[in-house]
Order: sequence, then structure tokens, then C-alpha cells
Amino acid sequence: MTMDNMQIRTIVGIIGNVISFVLFISPAPTIWRIFRNKSVEEFLPDPYIACVLNCMLWIFYGLPFNHPNSTLVVTINGTGLVLELIYLTVFLIYGKTSHRKKITIFLAIEIIFLGIVAGLDLGLFHTHKARSTFVGAFCVVFGVAMYASPLTIMWKVIKTKSVEFMPFPLSLAAFLNGCCWTTYALLKFDFAILIANGTGAVLGLIQLVLYACYWGTTPKKSRTPAAAATDPEVQLQNV
Repeated sequence: MTMDNMQIRTIVGIIGNVISFVLFISPAPTIWRIFRNKSVEEFLPDPYIACVLNCMLWIFYGLPFNHPNSTLVVTINGTGLVLELIYLTVFLIYGKTSHRKKITIFLAIEIIFLGIVAGLDLGLFHTHKARSTFVGAFCVVFGVAMYASPLTIMWKVIKTKSVEFMPFPLSLAAFLNGCCWTTYALLKFDFAILIANGTGAVLGLIQLVLYACYWGTTPKKSRTPAAAATDPEVQLQNV
């Protein structure tokens, strides 16, 4: 890869970091509402629990002994991990006993799972290519799962002919995020980042198409992009 391509890849990665940060910070209004009301109401910790594992896997994937020159992957997912843990801390403080139990159990399972993956990775594989392929397979599975999380919302949009619960900023950010990281992966071929974020770009595009199709049939009181920002069903995470 030429120096020019490396520089372009770095610039694209930085842009991807910024857009990814927007996605990671998107649940902030929900978390602030919980903090303000001292209650989790009907909100669920599930998306944040899932995103913790996703971030930890991508951080491990990007470490030098697995996949060199992936600092930008590590930095954004490190930031995302910190934010997700903050969100879960709010749920631990203001949630029900069932929430605390679920969070504790699943975080323990995720740490054990990551430990197993790390042990197998470092013990069985001894080249960057082999290690990145092994860990990358898990990153692809969970990355696609994160991007696929709005599928139920997309079905709801089609069924109700309303985009009330699919805010435009999040859909646009998901599409741009997927495009940026897909470009990043193509500049120096990286199958894990490519597949996960290529899928995200396609799903983000579908959301934008749905928004264009059903914005006109959405009740006027719900047409503002932020109308559903605090809806418990709309909690898209990524990278």
C-alpha cells in the first residue's frame, strides 16, 4: 500500500471514528432521562450489554499482536466501551433487581467468553493473519448483529407506515458510519471490518429509503427527527 493510500485510510478512519462516536453517544438522552427521573421505566439494558461484548472483541482484534496498524479501531471501540459501561452503571443504580441481576450475569459471561477467545487466539495461532482471521470471525458475527438490531423497527415502519420510531439522524449516521468503515477496510483489505460495516451500510441505506417512503405518511406530531430519540426500541449501537 502506498503512503498516499495509508494517509487516505487514516483520514477515512478518523472520520469513521467521529461518526461512530455519534452512534455511541446517541443513547445519552435516554440515560439522562433515567438519571433525571431516577427510574429506568420501560427501558432495557440489553442493547448496552450486547455492545460491551462487541466493543471488547473489536478492541482485542485491533491490538498489535492480532492486527497491526489498527489504532483507530481500538480507540473508537475503547471510547464506546467506556460509554456503554457508564450507561450500564446508570441501570445498576436506578434499575430493578432483575436488571442488576441480568447485567451482572451477562457481563460475567462476556468477560469469560472474551477470556476463552483470547486464550485460544494466543495459544493456537502464531501469525497476524491467523489471529486476525480467528478473532475477526467473532467480530463479524457480533458486528452484523449490532447493525441488524433495527430490523424490528424497520418492519414496524413498513407495518405502520410511520417513521416515528426510526429517527432520521440515527439512520443517516448508521449509513455514513458503515460507508466510512467499509472504505477504510477496502483501502487495505480487512475482511472483518468490510463484512460487518458493509452490512451496516446496506441496512442504513434501507432505513433511509424507508424514511423517504414513509415520512409523508407519518403523523405530523411525530415528524421531527428527534421524536423517537428516547424511545426504548431505538437504541442502535455499533462499530
